[in-house]
Amino acid sequence: MLKSLFNLFRKKGDRSVKLDGEKCFLRTFGESDARELAMLLSNNKHFWSTYEPIHREDYYTEEAQYKKILEGLQLLALNREFSFGIYEKDSEKLIGHISLYAIKRMPYSSAFVGYSMDQHFVGRGIATEAVKLVVELAFASLKLHRVEAYIAPENISSIRVIEKAGFAREGLLRKLLFINGEWVDHYMYAMLQEEYLQKKV
Repeated sequence: MLKSLFNLFRKKGDRSVKLDGEKCFLRTFGESDARELAMLLSNNKHFWSTYEPIHREDYYTEEAQYKKILEGLQLLALNREFSFGIYEKDSEKLIGHISLYAIKRMPYSSAFVGYSMDQHFVGRGIATEAVKLVVELAFASLKLHRVEAYIAPENISSIRVIEKAGFAREGLLRKLLFINGEWVDHYMYAMLQEEYLQKKV
């Protein structure tokens, strides 16, 4: 059974959010995480490049990630985005990242979820648990109506994750994103709050 905890606490003046699961825990990034995040991104640059854009070299530096973390903290303060590190439960090692982003209030009351796992930790059910933790945050704590995800049809492992988490495929968005030189189709997946509540009964 999924155990989750929605903790809000202050650390060095910043608000952090921590979500606890069985295999992993999620924690929003703080300034001190920039170096570890840059290493995660750099180590997985080519592994993730199949379905994500390859960025300029300076994107993978501690300085660039520090700036992105600061931007994320500003959005977090407004409840507009929650950017989490995925940490292995036992070792507390950073093994991925997941975000609940583009949060909109009424009349939409929706958000997107996006995630990436370290290549050495795929296929262990950790990403699925991370998605479930973020979904619980979205529906139980933030009271959103809908959470969406875009996934390329060729990204079989990510499709497996999102479907195990309970999302339904709603359609195909043609040539949605420009990734590494070509326009790529993506499936749209979504879960509604009422579906989440039905699964909790």
